[in-house]
Order: sequence, then structure tokens, then C-alpha cells
Amino acid sequence: MAWRQHVPALASAYAGIKQAEDAWEAVSDYFCDHDGWPVDEKGYADGKVVRDAQAWKHVEVFLAHGPEVLAGVRAAATGADYLGGPISEDLRRLNSIDAALKRAGQIQHEWDDVMTIMDGSLPGTRALYESRAQEIRNAEGWHDAHELSLHGPALVRAAEYVTNRPEPEQPSQTERARVALKRSASGTSTAPPTPPPVPPASPTPPHRSR
Repeated sequence: MAWRQHVPALASAYAGIKQAEDAWEAVSDYFCDHDGWPVDEKGYADGKVVRDAQAWKHVEVFLAHGPEVLAGVRAAATGADYLGGPISEDLRRLNSIDAALKRAGQIQHEWDDVMTIMDGSLPGTRALYESRAQEIRNAEGWHDAHELSLHGPALVRAAEYVTNRPEPEQPSQTERARVALKRSASGTSTAPPTPPPVPPASPTPPHRSR
């Protein structure tokens, strides 16, 4: 289970996204009126840029390790885990993580393509436009970051459960030998005793004539 080593990183990642969200919620009202409309549009926009950038760093951690951990958890989970075990609800939420990772992966792929075009076709433009391109990528990825902060704990809980539950007890070597000997003895039938030989018939005495 090599995937287990990545679980702490995912736990830290979803906590980091939640921290970025909470920090923004704590100050966003200062940029808005009582109806929720921004009164300081620049401050509001700058705050969202910071929030999105902080969150995307943690999305990249999910992109790097999330698929492997998802596959490991699903391989280790049993049918009983899905039906009504302690992690049944967590397992049902894994599909939401799949969807968020798929969308975030597409955003990252598009970003990589843009950077390749800048480097290949427009030399010198990367320094001018990379920062703005990052802001666009991070803003597009915010929804998926939010989804990962909501459902990421379910993946971590499920991973910890299947990792830490005790293995089924295995019989000792002595017990296995005893069972094997018992099976061997029960499978061997005893041959019936050989019947004694039939004694030869007594000879007929000679007939005497009178």
C-alpha cells in the first residue's frame, strides 16, 4: 500500500483550501455593502486573487496524489464497507472527488498548453502574461478547490480506516499442521479385514462292498 504515504499530504491540502476560504470569508464583507455588492471593487478582486492562488497550490497536491489514493482505497474497501460500514458514506463521496480532479486536471492541461504556446510561438511574452494567465487558471479552479475541501476529508477518513483496521487472524503453523493431519486421517479409509480361507472339503470315505 504505497499510496498510504500520501494520505497526510491530502489531509494538509484540504485543510489548506479550507483555511484560504475562511480567511477570505473573514474579510470579504468589508469590501461589500449590506446587500452584498462590492463597494471596493479593487480590494474585492485582489482578495479573490489571493484566495484562489492559495487554494490552487493545494489543488496541485490533490492532482499529484489524489488518483493514487482513490485507487488504493477502492481496492482495499470491501462490499460490506459500501453497504453499511463506518465509511459507507465516505465511499459514496469519492465520486465527487473524481469529478473535481477531472475538471482541475483539464484546467491544468489547458494552462500547460498556454505556457507551451507562449514559450514556442511568442518568445518573451511569458514574462508579460504569465501572471495574468495564472490568475485566470486559479479563478477557474476555485470551484473544484471548494469541492475538494468539502469531500477531501471523506477520502482521508476512508484511507485511514482501511489502513488501520486489523488484519484477519491467521492460524498458527502448529494449528495449520494439526488441521492438515486431521484432514489427512479422515480422508484415509481402513481396508476391511481379509476373510479367513475356506477350509477344503473333507474327503469322502471309500465305499466298502459287502
